[in-house]
Amino acid sequence: MTSPPVEGRFAGRVGGFRLDAEFLLPPVGITALSGPSGSGKTTLLRCIAGLTRLPGRLVVEGDVWQDDRTFRPAHQRPVGMVFQEPSLLPHLSVKGNLLYAARRATTRTVSLDDTVDLLGLSALLPRSTANLSGGERQRVALGRALLSQPRLLLMDEPLSSLDATAKSEILPYLERLHAALSLPTLYVSHDAHEIARLADHILVMRDGRITPAEDPPAQIDQARARRDLKGVSAAQRDRRARTDQLDVVGRQRQPAAELRVGHRSERSGG
Repeated sequence: MTSPPVEGRFAGRVGGFRLDAEFLLPPVGITALSGPSGSGKTTLLRCIAGLTRLPGRLVVEGDVWQDDRTFRPAHQRPVGMVFQEPSLLPHLSVKGNLLYAARRATTRTVSLDDTVDLLGLSALLPRSTANLSGGERQRVALGRALLSQPRLLLMDEPLSSLDATAKSEILPYLERLHAALSLPTLYVSHDAHEIARLADHILVMRDGRITPAEDPPAQIDQARARRDLKGVSAAQRDRRARTDQLDVVGRQRQPAAELRVGHRSERSGG
């Protein structure tokens, strides 16, 4: 039985900024959220995580996290978050950081051993977080997010602070994660190469709204073309063939019930 999608809408002001965004995410896979700086991407992630409270509705796997009568606070939302700068506990080793997240989780879906294997962390376990490279720190931060046993993973430009070498080292781990876990993921990025390599679907955000797009942004199409010229594995090609059936939210190639997005205008009461 297919899990229901993640459905949400938030509308309101944060300071002088107005957010009016509606979305429907697939129950598995990576959905990229792209758009200009200041368009509301991080604000939307904070609303989903319960860190910013705006009027709206959020339903995850049929479970209402927020509506007119309900607001589940951030500590009660099983969300894994990975930010630009990993917030690791400096007094704990890598293993200590991972165990800290695992002990706080109320369920046990993803094991410590599986997380260590998936992200290649075995050699790092005894090390201090102060002695890790930027890419290694982000892998540990991702491991902590997974061990919190999330039902939804939010990643806010997790590679933006890394240099090209570190990015190339961590991207294969993100691909392994994508292949191994059935977890809805919202991935914020400005990087066309990252989006082309990782994303199954694309949302575009402008001026606080998620807007349908007729075609993928040109730079993402170009990045995908360069990737394909270099060659990808048969498994990647098969997965891309399936997921590209709905490449960009708003350009429908499958039944509309699978994935949709839109927005309400100010005039309609948003």
